[in-house]
Amino acid sequence: MKLPPPDSELGKLMATLPQTGAVDWIGLRPKRDVAMNEVVEVVAETGAGLVGDRYSGGSGKRGITLIQAEHLPVIATLSGHASVEPATLRRNLVVSGIPLIALKGRRFRVGEVVLEGTDSCDPCSRMEAALGPGGYNAMRGHGGLCARILQGGTIRRGDAVVALDITDSIA
Repeated sequence: MKLPPPDSELGKLMATLPQTGAVDWIGLRPKRDVAMNEVVEVVAETGAGLVGDRYSGGSGKRGITLIQAEHLPVIATLSGHASVEPATLRRNLVVSGIPLIALKGRRFRVGEVVLEGTDSCDPCSRMEAALGPGGYNAMRGHGGLCARILQGGTIRRGDAVVALDITDSIA
């Protein structure tokens, strides 16, 4: 995603975030078609993925997936549920307090790990089985963010999520 020049009006607006966020939940998918494992911390490997996750060692563009905690009640409502557990949505991190869409095309820090938002994390057809008929559509626009791991380390529940300076953005 190409961002506007940092000194433009739109660039200044996009660089301004109201606050930092926090990691509320961490989950790993050990292999296809199995339940997510909730963990309190995970090791992120540069250019690869999360140790213990089925996508670890891949191309890196989808090294980690994040979803907005504030969107969980929306997804629940739109899919006809009172609530939705994070593991149901199959994302690695649930993050609160910072708009994930603002991190698309940018570098950001989660604890000691530096990530780069690469693309929206669109829902897959598995959401029909997980949430029931219409589950796919309930998640559209609320699926979160895929990110590349630029600097590895450990991510822990409660870690801060902080956007890095806009000049560190990808082109």
